[in-house]
Amino acid sequence: MLDHPGHGVDRLAEFCGLTPSQVHDCLDELGQLMLVRASSEHPGRLRAVDPEMGLADIVARQEADIAARQAQLAASRAAVTRLVADRAEHRSAHGERLNGMDAIQSRLERLAHSATVEIIGVQPGIQRPEDLDAGRSHDLTALARGVLMRSLFQDVVRSHAHVASYAHTLLSHGGEVRTSPTIPQRVVIVDRAHALVPVDPADTRKGALYVTEPGIVTALLELFEQAWNTAVPLGAVRADDPEAGLTDHERELLRLLGTGLTDEAVGQRLGLTDRTIRRQVASIMERLNASSRFEAGIKAAQRGWL
Repeated sequence: MLDHPGHGVDRLAEFCGLTPSQVHDCLDELGQLMLVRASSEHPGRLRAVDPEMGLADIVARQEADIAARQAQLAASRAAVTRLVADRAEHRSAHGERLNGMDAIQSRLERLAHSATVEIIGVQPGIQRPEDLDAGRSHDLTALARGVLMRSLFQDVVRSHAHVASYAHTLLSHGGEVRTSPTIPQRVVIVDRAHALVPVDPADTRKGALYVTEPGIVTALLELFEQAWNTAVPLGAVRADDPEAGLTDHERELLRLLGTGLTDEAVGQRLGLTDRTIRRQVASIMERLNASSRFEAGIKAAQRGWL
């Protein structure tokens, strides 16, 4: 359009090897980006905006969006700070001790029921079938409410049917599951504010300590994130597998993300939830040993996967 300002839709389609319908779709998208505008000289036609001006406008809008999000984040941080300060007066410095599995299960049920954002779980070793069954319905109910759930197991569970079945159940309902050869001690963290840790790591059935102190919870979260970032998503191909390329679906996923679309927009195009998009991107990043989506795109291109 810049090189041939007099071309209409039909001539643009012929010149670009597209159908008129495809050209209309492109014009709609360019219009949303404000890179084309109505022509004053030729009513009913569109004219291309000077790239320098058009791209400057895009950057300006993005900067405004970022500024708005930063303001929103600052307000959220202030609200969290006030909330923590208000609740700190009512917290025990040492937490609350829960004796026995019944007390632990009861507290886990209450936490799962009240969770609104995220449930994090680290499960070393091989869990008993009855222990997994006890929390299954509460986990699925939380997932159905839209609560994000991240579960970290040891690699050994992949060869134990009852644990693998439980993990795949979480996965199929929108949870995220990863495994690693070694993981931290058992811990459950809810909404980044409540944590349960065993009083005796050698025998977790003895009891647990319920902790809400921000400093302790933050330290547990950081430990979890370090282990999570090096773990492999359940069902993913190992990063050291030379045959691990991308499926057509994953290739399209990366392509759409590379255009700047949000997870929500990509999910709408592919018919997937935001959580599924995040899980699939994490799987791709693990295979590529990439620490960011941008790095994953570069490495995928370098390997000829795109």
